[in-house]
Amino acid sequence: MAYAALISLTHVLDQTLNRDYQYWILGEKQQIASLLEKVSFLQDILDNSTQKSMKIVESLESQIRDAAYKAEDLIESHMMEKSSGYGMRHILTKPFARTFFHKLEEVIKEIDTLRKMLEKIVDESNSEDQQQQRSTIPVGSSRIAPCGKSTVVGFDDDLLEIKTRLTRGSEDLQTVALVGMGGIGKTTVAQKVYDDAFIKCHFDTCAWVTVSQNYNVQEILLGLLDCIKKLGKEVHNESIEKLLELLYKTLKGRRYLIVIDDVWDTEFWDNARLKFVFPNDNNGSRIMLTTREEKVAFSANSCPPLHRMHFLDEELSWKLFCEKVFGEDCCPPELEEIGMKIVQHCKGLPLAIVVIGGLLSKLPRTQHEEWRNVADNLSSVITSNDERYLKIMSLSYNNLPHYLKGCFLYMGVFREDSNIHISTLVKLWVSEGFIKFVKFRSLEDVAEEYLLDLTERNLVMISEKNSMGKIKACKIHDLLRDLLLSEAAKERFYLVTSRKLGCLPQGTSVRRLSFDKKLLFSPEILLSSRPRSILIFSGVRSIPSQVLNFRLVRVLHMDKARPGNKSRPVTLRYLSTTMHEHNFGWQALESIYKFRNLQTLHLHDPTSVIPIWSHFRLALPPEIWKMSQLRHVQVEATANLPDPPCGENSVIILENLQTFSLINNFRCTVEVSKRIPNLKKLGIYYTDEPTDYHCLNNLVNLDKLEALKCILYRDSLSFLKNVTFPESLKKLTLVYGNILWKDMTVVGSLPNLQVLKLKKYAFIGLEWEPNEGEFLQLKFMLLEDIDLKHWRADSIHFPTLEQLFIKSCKDLEEIPSGIGEITTLQSIEVYNCRDSLVTSAKEIQETQQSYGNDDLQVRIVPFFDSTGVFFSTFFSVQSHQITDKLLQSLIK
Repeated sequence: MAYAALISLTHVLDQTLNRDYQYWILGEKQQIASLLEKVSFLQDILDNSTQKSMKIVESLESQIRDAAYKAEDLIESHMMEKSSGYGMRHILTKPFARTFFHKLEEVIKEIDTLRKMLEKIVDESNSEDQQQQRSTIPVGSSRIAPCGKSTVVGFDDDLLEIKTRLTRGSEDLQTVALVGMGGIGKTTVAQKVYDDAFIKCHFDTCAWVTVSQNYNVQEILLGLLDCIKKLGKEVHNESIEKLLELLYKTLKGRRYLIVIDDVWDTEFWDNARLKFVFPNDNNGSRIMLTTREEKVAFSANSCPPLHRMHFLDEELSWKLFCEKVFGEDCCPPELEEIGMKIVQHCKGLPLAIVVIGGLLSKLPRTQHEEWRNVADNLSSVITSNDERYLKIMSLSYNNLPHYLKGCFLYMGVFREDSNIHISTLVKLWVSEGFIKFVKFRSLEDVAEEYLLDLTERNLVMISEKNSMGKIKACKIHDLLRDLLLSEAAKERFYLVTSRKLGCLPQGTSVRRLSFDKKLLFSPEILLSSRPRSILIFSGVRSIPSQVLNFRLVRVLHMDKARPGNKSRPVTLRYLSTTMHEHNFGWQALESIYKFRNLQTLHLHDPTSVIPIWSHFRLALPPEIWKMSQLRHVQVEATANLPDPPCGENSVIILENLQTFSLINNFRCTVEVSKRIPNLKKLGIYYTDEPTDYHCLNNLVNLDKLEALKCILYRDSLSFLKNVTFPESLKKLTLVYGNILWKDMTVVGSLPNLQVLKLKKYAFIGLEWEPNEGEFLQLKFMLLEDIDLKHWRADSIHFPTLEQLFIKSCKDLEEIPSGIGEITTLQSIEVYNCRDSLVTSAKEIQETQQSYGNDDLQVRIVPFFDSTGVFFSTFFSVQSHQITDKLLQSLIK
């Protein structure tokens, strides 16, 4: 993880140089600037290196990583001592300064030596590439279709769809792309289609070539020509230009099917010069492409939609497993339970099922203990017995660019099979220093692009999207995660353990520790390991103070855990913990001035639901206005925000702050709005009706604000008259307020509003008829616990609406029929509403189906309590928190 370590060091160096320290001694600022220059140069070399040179460079990876870690720890330790102000006379003494100077000089020399070695290796490798001009045939490249019978179970729908797309439709030449993660069955399906008798009859000629990561243009062309006609030996000595011409002439006038298997490179078509070699004679010719990466399919002008391969369900997984293990026989009853457990661990990945099935087929069926051992150690059993599986699964990781490797590897710290929330993941990536600076872009925006890249490479699965259509949560396949854990342990990148820390090898030193089960702590081992990040995804209730006494702890993520009262780490960038009175949640705020590097503060409620009438309050200290590194402040109870200090000579602008929630009785004075110019998300709560005193007209000054959540006093009739929303607003959530529907025009006129959520009497009145020309960009609308009875609307009132959610609106009689005529509408979801409204939703769907629109989805969920009894009564305010929790479980 050399590259990730260098990026992290770059952040530390850049932040150090830009920090206004009172004392710089013995030219240390010049030293740090020199180190930054060398580190940046190292980064550039790695960025521009080829796959071939990087294989040679692997021998230097650990040295570069360790040198970067050493420099990072040295500088942060030194600067922390200076910032603390403790023992300043000692810090300024010559022996102390000289010691730091010499240590840093040694690190600079070490990194510079590594830079020269790396530069030499890359230059020599590039020179060889230019001389050879890719004339060698790489291992693993193939010129013919794979032979032999492959097991095809669960792909019937895929086969039918692909054969249909190959043989019907437009007569133009089209590319059909099969996309999915490694081992999901792309090549198996492609081979089955290629060998199909009907396909062979439909096309005049068929040819197959496997490309792989390292390909040879001449071999690809010869492979295609070999499939089409028998070649003489003299052809093998022809130039690439001659082979391209020969292939074009051979295919000209024929209806052909070309299968190009396992393409990795988006520039493949240009490099192989195949873009124009396939003639388009308007005779129904097709190219079938398999790839793990969506961008490769798009670069090949694949005819939409891409054919995305999916995991097998339990029934098909079991069928495939039984076929591989027992052939035509049935599974013995005594092996069914353990066999089902093994299949479940494979999580629908065909390659894993086929490999493990092949291994078990060789074992006597009486060895039940062997089967149990396989079930308990599935990943290690597969990888130790099948090199092909390990190669297929690891190829995607090995092929990642440097800047993505650390980010992807980090995802293994989360619990197995867990939903990884993107907001948490992105904040952790940024805090760990994995995200590279990009001019005029926030680190979070760059991180989200990284995540999108990983999903397009089919390494990360999208499990949930938010109301704005962005990824809200994701997953990684368990067997892929196992490979990440193995790689991370080898690189000492992190260690995930569910064991006692006392069980770890003595002297174990890793940058990060992640705990995914309840465990006991061993302070001695913790002290010897000294991790920079601690992540706890378990039921631990209390953490001893020794855990947090490491001076250089950077990330502290604790689900349902709380540190002891004396725990005060001062180097944190990221803190996520539960709120308990008189413990760390409060201490974090009381001593917040010590956390000079803090970027993310997330204090969450241990009960998961904070009632709106709760008196649970936190007082943010005035020092928060001096914390220039802050990026996200999220408090799940409401927090009181003090006014910025007045009369200061130098006003600190919180330029990095993007999230601020949930603020009690927020006053948006001109001074406040100036201090948080780049705020994107804001959550506010008012215990009384907001008035001019709260200066909400100044919200308009927050011209980067995209999401606003307002929990209002019950009677906030004048709220919309006192507020001025910024035009940048894309998402608005209003809770309570009792605002009149006639004032909705203030919201409807927002030019960029895409998401509107109205909850718990945000608006009151029996009738609502929006104005034409409003809500022009609205895509998502939620009405929850609203007393609306008659809703009059047409397609012109919400011209771009895509999703409509209606929850617990007990009086609303029906959904306007005109809503169904909105051409962009994709779904209507109804929860706990009266029968007439449910009927109207179904009628809208039926009407659309009669017009041939089968895409509109309508989902009806009646409301049940935990015993399964249907509720038709309306819940009181005190019961809303129960309603929300149960509804969330139903939605999921």
